[in-house]
Amino acid sequence: MSPWIYYFDYILGTIMWTLIGRSAMSLFQKEDSNFFFMKIFVKLTDPILRIFKIITPSFLIPIFVPLYVAWFFYMFRFYFMPWVLGYSVMGMLSFPLESEFTYFLMNLFKKQF
Repeated sequence: MSPWIYYFDYILGTIMWTLIGRSAMSLFQKEDSNFFFMKIFVKLTDPILRIFKIITPSFLIPIFVPLYVAWFFYMFRFYFMPWVLGYSVMGMLSFPLESEFTYFLMNLFKKQF
């Protein structure tokens, strides 16, 4: 399997989780907050939200807009990426990024206990 497919999925996964992080951070901070992490989330995700603005419903509450866009990345990764990677079963651990993270956590906690 070509490594560029994994890199592509890692990029899509990072974008998806950053959008989810922005939505979660918006529960506690305003978008124009001076808090460092909020500035980073807004700076990284604003270009993506601008691209998806044409298909984003206007009735969405602003806190849900990043989640709505993240949903598109999730659906692409859930249906298209397993097909490209040749997985016969779709599911959470068929995502290479999350699979690697889960494997890392399992090994970390296995050594702890």
